[in-house]
Amino acid sequence: MPSADADLRTTLLRATAQVVAESGVGEVSVRALARAAGVSHAAHRHHFASRTGLLTALAAEGHRLLAAALEEATATSFLEAGVAYVGFAHDHPGHFAVMFTPDALDGEDPELVAARARTFGVLSAGVESLAAQGRVEDARAAVVAAWSLVHGLATLAATGNLSGAGLAPPPGREALLDLARRAAGMLFGSPSGGTGDA
Repeated sequence: MPSADADLRTTLLRATAQVVAESGVGEVSVRALARAAGVSHAAHRHHFASRTGLLTALAAEGHRLLAAALEEATATSFLEAGVAYVGFAHDHPGHFAVMFTPDALDGEDPELVAARARTFGVLSAGVESLAAQGRVEDARAAVVAAWSLVHGLATLAATGNLSGAGLAPPPGREALLDLARRAAGMLFGSPSGGTGDA
């Protein structure tokens, strides 16, 4: 059974993710979060020395969750890993926003560095497998292309820009993932099989 101390850490991380998802990274206040959790404004310091520490811990958690999702999807195909990336951004908008707000984070934090490396390692390994099959000539550029495509789609969907441009899929997670699958298929092969089965 988790201790009250561990519960506080989890509570603060969940609350931070919710605030970011609803209002943005700039609206995170450790004092307000502590007050909402019913603890003193200094209680968080056992886990997070500062607001930056709290956001960094949330970003590291996000990278671990994303890496796990990518690893599972990669067992099917590299294309499905891209779909999983978009799915993660849809399901964890608070984590996703913090993960890619470097100015709010301690970029030297060992936990964050390791978690980021795991995420990037999965993306790199997928492209390297395509390169080994002779399906991409420039693995470095292919990593950038794959990441740009899925990150861009996830961000455009999250910020409402797809809707603003009249390009949004029908409402719902599955429609977004179907769009991600078709878009990624244009880069790395057909989602119905063929070159999409790497």
